[in-house]
Amino acid sequence: MNATTSLIDQLERAPGLVVPLVREVPPTLLKRRPLPGKWSAHEHACHLSRVDRLYVERLEHILAHPRPSITPYDPGRDDADDTFLQMDLESALERYIEDRRALVTRLRALPADAWLRMASHGEYSHYSVYIMFRHVALHDLFHAYRIEELLLRLEWAPEWRQFAAKASYAV
Repeated sequence: MNATTSLIDQLERAPGLVVPLVREVPPTLLKRRPLPGKWSAHEHACHLSRVDRLYVERLEHILAHPRPSITPYDPGRDDADDTFLQMDLESALERYIEDRRALVTRLRALPADAWLRMASHGEYSHYSVYIMFRHVALHDLFHAYRIEELLLRLEWAPEWRQFAAKASYAV
């Protein structure tokens, strides 16, 4: 299996990891932030649903321009503090699944040379289509890990146990 195929496969699998993980978080904990300024599970999930569209726009920009330049996105700088808290989680998860499916279809159709296309990026020394989507795959896992950390917080265990008992959750 080549690296590009492996990368696309990882991107395709991400919603299958993230969405069930979000479903494990008790509703009373979904929007709870561990500390001021740190994201809740709800925010992590909604953020993932938003950035796929950003990366598709970047892909099309890189493919359409001879010397593309990418403007960095930082949600802490570019979005209001409560942007993701205000989003509807169910709609965001559905959009994440649908957008990712469309992204994977688009990536599977890319010719080999498209993966090598370069762009300048305000934060990175070099940036190609391949690096961009490797970044997306790692980004998915980063946010999944953050959701898992919130789910497993020891001090939130009583609320998780109450939820698990009501939901007949079994480990």
